[in-house]
Amino acid sequence: MKKHFPEVKAALAGAAVFVALPAFAQSTVTLYGVVDNGIGYQSSATTLGSTSGGRSAVKMLTGVWLGSRFGLTGAEDLGGGTKAIFTLEQGFSPANGAMATSGLMFSRQAFVGMTNDRYGTLTAGRQYASYVQMLLPYSPVNWLTGFFGAHPGDLDGLDTIYRANNTLVYTSPKLYGFKFSGSYSLAGVPGSINRGSTWATGIQYSQGPLGFAVGFSRINNSTSGGGPFGVDSTTSNAGAQAGVSAVTNGYQTAQAQQRFAVGAGYTFNSQFDITATYTNVQYIPGVGSSFRDQAVWNTGGVVLHWKPAAAWDFATGYSYTRASRANGITSAAQYQQFNLSQYYALSKRTGLYAVEAYQRANGKTLGTDGKSIINATATIGDGFNSTPSSSPSMVGLAVGIVHRF
Repeated sequence: MKKHFPEVKAALAGAAVFVALPAFAQSTVTLYGVVDNGIGYQSSATTLGSTSGGRSAVKMLTGVWLGSRFGLTGAEDLGGGTKAIFTLEQGFSPANGAMATSGLMFSRQAFVGMTNDRYGTLTAGRQYASYVQMLLPYSPVNWLTGFFGAHPGDLDGLDTIYRANNTLVYTSPKLYGFKFSGSYSLAGVPGSINRGSTWATGIQYSQGPLGFAVGFSRINNSTSGGGPFGVDSTTSNAGAQAGVSAVTNGYQTAQAQQRFAVGAGYTFNSQFDITATYTNVQYIPGVGSSFRDQAVWNTGGVVLHWKPAAAWDFATGYSYTRASRANGITSAAQYQQFNLSQYYALSKRTGLYAVEAYQRANGKTLGTDGKSIINATATIGDGFNSTPSSSPSMVGLAVGIVHRF
């Protein structure tokens, strides 16, 4: 299946500038990057946790189609089909020049490892866990973008905001259409190998027009028994918890997060393909958590992609998310999201895009304190996690330009 891999593939095989290393004739280093800027509109914007005071906003948005970044990736041929590889990648905002994550020099990826066509690839560092790597071909973000098209708040981690520190990832070579991957992230907490760790696994199949993947991940809070997200947690972004949105805001003190996902796709012809996903997400409380009952969200989504001409790509998608009845909530939160995207390639490296989305939330959820019950509010994709709607509805629009180098 021919897909975009906006957050991973660009890091490994983007437009390149090759520089020969002086000591090794079989070594290369690639400088690559993406610059993406646009103008966006949202119908209601407020602070996270608020259910009032929202106002419409028009602002410059960066990284809508592809996250803006620059990076270095390289390989050295060690002989016998084995190569040493590395990637260093930093996200940034071309709107103001700021780093994507303050305090992290290579916030997106920073890893080194070995690869062999017969034995697979082993890497170590800050990188994407196996769950993301195996499921990404069937994620809604490929054509709808993560900013607008990720399932609400990227609850199920099918975008790539859940990067894991101190991570070992092994990915097997492809055999009869199958590929396996497993990862483990070490938190290094004294006296405990489990606290703060992350582990994930996944299997992927792709042969001809059909493909599918299954993945599982568990993220453990380094704070014993749950509570404030510990800085030693391996999915920490310079101490901050990833994926906090209006959907999960009341559950930040979970002792652990678990995600299970199934994705599949079928390519009908060179112009039309379809992908679908089902995910189950669980936030598990501990003795120190603000909420008492396990919270569960189930999400189903589908994306239709149409390529009528070489320069054009169109896509539409729908997803439905439903929370469990728990923590005193009898009217569980529900989120329905509708997406459209249009892309026009000016060249192989430069394109213009437009994206549109609408989300409707219903039911109740927990407030910031993890105890009070409030109305569920809309939060499109994962680009509005810190500025969700104050009401059950939200409209988002954006147009922009993206250049790869």
